[in-house]
Amino acid sequence: MRLATWNVNSIRSRADRVAAWLQRRDLDVLALQETKCRDDQFPEEPFRDLGYEVAHVGFSQWNGVAILSRVGLDDVEVGFPGQPWWGAGGGDAADTEARAIGATCGGVRVWSLYVPNGRTLTDPHYRYKLDWLGALRETAAGWLTADPAAQIALAGDWNIAPQDDDVWDMGVFTHSTHVSGPERAAFRSVVEAGYSDVVRPFTPGPGVYTYWDYTKLRFPRREGMRIDFVLGSPALARRVTAALIDREERKGKGASDHAPVAVALS
Repeated sequence: MRLATWNVNSIRSRADRVAAWLQRRDLDVLALQETKCRDDQFPEEPFRDLGYEVAHVGFSQWNGVAILSRVGLDDVEVGFPGQPWWGAGGGDAADTEARAIGATCGGVRVWSLYVPNGRTLTDPHYRYKLDWLGALRETAAGWLTADPAAQIALAGDWNIAPQDDDVWDMGVFTHSTHVSGPERAAFRSVVEAGYSDVVRPFTPGPGVYTYWDYTKLRFPRREGMRIDFVLGSPALARRVTAALIDREERKGKGASDHAPVAVALS
């Protein structure tokens, strides 16, 4: 089984590119983030033509997460229990944000996660980000308490660079989000709850990134960040035989600013 995660930065702009990559890499499951569309706007046809079922949640041109699977797509769940939401106008998570979707695919519980950005260290969105991660940690720990043998993949754009090697120059990020102590501690807390980074052992750094900003020639200058991860439960981690960050997909006209991250399971 092969599964992957990709912040595609607008699925409507890149549906053909994503479909071609699915075929080229012979993937079974793909978690997508930042689809930037409503459910009725999601371009399902090219994926269904390839044999993939689609689960998507999106409410506007912001956020949006999806799972594509050709090995089953069961028990779809929008949002994880306890998930906070961002919004000042009332309502609830069901009509304000689309940052998490889960489904069982070929016996693996796959979660496509788009962790809040945080914006700045003094912005209320930063506190929201930490609360969001804290809630995820508590819920994800509970899943393993209930079933230590559960096969779970927490896949997505975490908007955190957990180690100094995960950014091209720590000096550039002084007093910035993504590398702050509390954010890194929140990421570690998920790991300490039993979920390991199953990609890093196959893609060691430094200088290995998943995201390069569109501005200032960041990609050709190799000025990136590693912020996209697949964290696996113990039972899933034991099945991982290979992983890659497909940097080639960041190249060329019309590319997302993120590269896809793929994992092979025995």
